[in-house]
Amino acid sequence: MKQLYKVRYAVCALLFAFASCAEDDSVIITPEGGENPNPNPDPVVLAPEVEVYDADKVHNNITLVANVASETAFLLNKTGQKVHEFTFDAPLGNDLEILPNGKLLGIFKDPNAQITFGGYGGTVKIMSINGNVEWEYTLSNQNFVLHHDVEMLPNGNVLLLVWERIPEADAALQGSANPGDIYPETLMEINPDTNSIVWQWRSFDHIVQDDDSSLPNYGIVSQNPHKININYNPIANGDIMHANGFDYDTAKDVIYLSVNFFSEVWVIDHSTTTAEAATGSGGNYGKGGDLIYRFGNPRAYDNMMGEVRGDRNHYPNLLEDGVQGEGNMLLYVNGFAEGVSTVYELEMPTTFSLLPDTDNEPNVVWFYKNDAIFSSKVSGAERLDNGNTLICEGDFGFWEVTPEKELVWKYNGGEGSFFWRAYDYEVDDPVLASFGL
Repeated sequence: MKQLYKVRYAVCALLFAFASCAEDDSVIITPEGGENPNPNPDPVVLAPEVEVYDADKVHNNITLVANVASETAFLLNKTGQKVHEFTFDAPLGNDLEILPNGKLLGIFKDPNAQITFGGYGGTVKIMSINGNVEWEYTLSNQNFVLHHDVEMLPNGNVLLLVWERIPEADAALQGSANPGDIYPETLMEINPDTNSIVWQWRSFDHIVQDDDSSLPNYGIVSQNPHKININYNPIANGDIMHANGFDYDTAKDVIYLSVNFFSEVWVIDHSTTTAEAATGSGGNYGKGGDLIYRFGNPRAYDNMMGEVRGDRNHYPNLLEDGVQGEGNMLLYVNGFAEGVSTVYELEMPTTFSLLPDTDNEPNVVWFYKNDAIFSSKVSGAERLDNGNTLICEGDFGFWEVTPEKELVWKYNGGEGSFFWRAYDYEVDDPVLASFGL
């Protein structure tokens, strides 16, 4: 889970009044756009971007918003006030988070990047609150580029997601039928003190293909669910997988990796050595770097059992201890086929089982679907401390809904906004004190 440290904070109001409300009344702005009296005697005045606000049910948290269409980010309260703003010297390569010490960890676009699929970055930085770069690591050339997501692990190392170029001829020798070079996914763990790679996992080490029995990696895809069908998604530009986010499970020492073009989440054993991660044996789960579990789209490994629920997805968010549903996962399913996005809460299995011709999909605990929510890119969901769920609709803004699926807050980011995720922070954790809050 992303280490989101929470703070309780008394919100300053913007001087924005609604003509139909008395000055001494606060209001509830309903999803229908009307106003209802709020018994709370303290006035609540809202920024125009706030389209729905239920003072009795909304959770009073602060949200970190990364606008990846720009070089900016901001901290947002529920009245719509930007209580702190950040400006960077390069566009975000998507992820940005606040570390427990108040410093920023983010990925940024390399202006000279040679691999530029959507979500590319190239450089990861740790910055002080005043913007000074305290650590910087760049991996961006014709063969590799950092992209989308970054996370600091409990040991202080930094986990990164990398596109790795495999030339067409080399890929073909391993059974790839894709025209041109391919760019499968690699995970790298970097020690920021030495800038050395201390652990690595390559998806290309764990492939299966059923196109040519004379080539390596040949097998029946449906009988090899722990392997990745290298020919599942042939695409001219070679971005055959397009992973876009991950989450680290400390208790199980595994990584959940969302793989957009497979409409799946893959589960990878992090307890392996790098040598074991290149094989199909070793580690706590005995599978080396083979997938120990996968879900979202059983058709990706020719399994006709189980429902397809992962139609393009982002942010596999393992719920942290202490929140409603702890140990479950929130997953934002973009929903290309239907044109409507869905947030699922999924029960993660206690033990991982992945069998051929079997329904291996996790149980759905809760979901939220609204015909008005659809973002084909980015997006995600967070579980708030009061049990509500905060949804980032990447090309619109934010929604907060109760466990009963009642909409209690809605923020419209306006034209030109493109929001990566919404990271929530409570207000009596000292992390926000670094920003004067």
